[in-house]
Amino acid sequence: MGDVLAYEAELLELVREYLDFAEFEETVKVFTKECKTKGKTLPKPAGVSSRDSKFLPVQKDLLTAFENGEQKIFFQLWDEHVSSSIQDSKLIAQKLEFYLHIHFATYLLKHSVGKPDKAELEERISYFKAYLETKGAALSQTTELLPFYALPFVPNPMVHPLFKELFQDSWTSDLRTRLEIFLSLNLKARQTPRLLTLFKENGQCNKEMVQHLHQQLAESEHRTMTYLKRFSKMQADYRNLLGVAAELVDSLEATVNGKMITPEYLQSVCVRLFSNQMRQSVVHSIDFTRPGTASTMLRASLAPANVQDVPLLPSLDYEKLKKDLITGNDRLKAFLLQALRWRLTTSYPGEQRDTVLQAYISNDLLDCHSNCQRNVLKLLHSKSEVVRQYMARLISVFASLAEGRVYLSQNPMLLQMLEERLKAEDKDSLTWENVLGALQKFSLRRAVQSSMIKDGLILWLVDVLTDTDCLSDYTLEYSVALLMSLCLRSAGKKMCARIGNHVLKVLCNLLGHEHHEIQPYVNGALYSILAIPSVREEARAMGMEETLRCFIKEGNAEMIQQIELIIKQLNSEEPLSDSIVSDDEEEEEDEKEDHDILEDDLDKDEVLQPQLGELAGEKLLTTEYLGIMTHTPKTKKKMFPGLHQSIDEPLQRPVTPGYHRTMY
Repeated sequence: MGDVLAYEAELLELVREYLDFAEFEETVKVFTKECKTKGKTLPKPAGVSSRDSKFLPVQKDLLTAFENGEQKIFFQLWDEHVSSSIQDSKLIAQKLEFYLHIHFATYLLKHSVGKPDKAELEERISYFKAYLETKGAALSQTTELLPFYALPFVPNPMVHPLFKELFQDSWTSDLRTRLEIFLSLNLKARQTPRLLTLFKENGQCNKEMVQHLHQQLAESEHRTMTYLKRFSKMQADYRNLLGVAAELVDSLEATVNGKMITPEYLQSVCVRLFSNQMRQSVVHSIDFTRPGTASTMLRASLAPANVQDVPLLPSLDYEKLKKDLITGNDRLKAFLLQALRWRLTTSYPGEQRDTVLQAYISNDLLDCHSNCQRNVLKLLHSKSEVVRQYMARLISVFASLAEGRVYLSQNPMLLQMLEERLKAEDKDSLTWENVLGALQKFSLRRAVQSSMIKDGLILWLVDVLTDTDCLSDYTLEYSVALLMSLCLRSAGKKMCARIGNHVLKVLCNLLGHEHHEIQPYVNGALYSILAIPSVREEARAMGMEETLRCFIKEGNAEMIQQIELIIKQLNSEEPLSDSIVSDDEEEEEDEKEDHDILEDDLDKDEVLQPQLGELAGEKLLTTEYLGIMTHTPKTKKKMFPGLHQSIDEPLQRPVTPGYHRTMY
């Protein structure tokens, strides 16, 4: 009872707050009256009611101060009515506040007739400087805002290319709209009843979180046990090796002193050394008196396992598989697509993986050669989001392998289907991520590059990369890598030249992005499009060299070298090269390099989990779809050795991020 009395007033206020929010006006009156009758103390209600109408004066005052340039009044109201938790934790709020400071700092320059009052202008600039050095310092790593840190030091920002936009009416109008939306959303959000918040936080959403955490815990425990077993084995091997090494040192010392080493002693050492690699009876039967025997065995034990030791996976009934992929229910389709993908991603590189891929291709698993209305590729347009996602994942695995890209390119409609899905899916979905990954890998083929450029994919990518906040690291990296691949072609360069200023701004913003893995592709794209004289002129006009030199101070040695080459290209006076004009006419051999890299992201965040009694993965395939002799072993086409370039130079060949990470 003591606990209830201690918190009674606060609990009563929670009840009244909710009743007030839900507009139980009569109930609130009766509740308040009864509390007074019983001598229960009710705290005074907060000054701001939950009704939207009560917020209107505050919003009106803030917007009036914004329009009149009343800086001090505005930020006083801002600090009073926008909670510090929102200001400090929400990036949207921080960015909006940053732009509001810019608005007030430049207000006199925009609205004064003739020259603005010098003292007042200096006061506003000083206020902005103080903000940049204190609260605004946290945003100095944000690429979008980085150029504005130079604003207080520019003598005449109205004519500077980087700041011209700030003095246009459209910029002020857009900022006012953003402010209105922010105020209406966040001032309302403050008045959500605490009782409702407590219910939500401890209600259904927590059950889902607990289930997810349990699943993660089970996976982590499984991985931990696997790693512990490996670690224990490594420890045992290490101790064994140390013991053998110590004995061999003693033996070497004895040999120096004139004592002979017997074959029996050498054999006993080798039995210990190779006991994990082969049966002891085999070790005992080897003649160690022959020179080089022990060293040959040691090299063999350290070498990778023989390809013949890796068994081929069982054959499958592809006719039944394809039939169920087309006519089965969505859950079965998703499980089959997952199992077929796992067959490739978990197979051993070499003959095992090659045989799986060749079986898929020779049995036309994806119906790339089919003209039927209903075929496997149409699963990209399934109504089920899981089926679409798992189909996109499987296509991305095919596109990760050189032979897979050749197979996919034989269907003239596939590229169009992928582009449609790219523009239709939500940018934060795994389906979108995998479609993008597939397109980037697919873009290693010249004919596909040409089609993508004609379809306007460059313009679409540039628009997507204008706002990177909504992109994951994977989608950002693959978007920039795809843009670079298309910019390397002459048609791509010409397309970029049409929107040169826009492309250059986007690439400059990406140069300072915190995800450093994208830098090689940004550098490659910049270096490539600066081969066009008109693009160079636009870059010089916007002061790009100055921006590039800022990044030289912070980059590593390789990036610095690349940026210096970009600056050299920027300052070049070379006319349009003949090779740039004519390279699209050469539809020569595509696969110059064997880009066979299956990245870990292909199997990440599996949304499909089997229930009790359900078959999944290889077990599903070998139980329900076992076939007879559907493997068609085929000698893999010999690829050219990798055409590597120095990491000091901007990329000038299409490359997938997975391959680039592995090779460089």
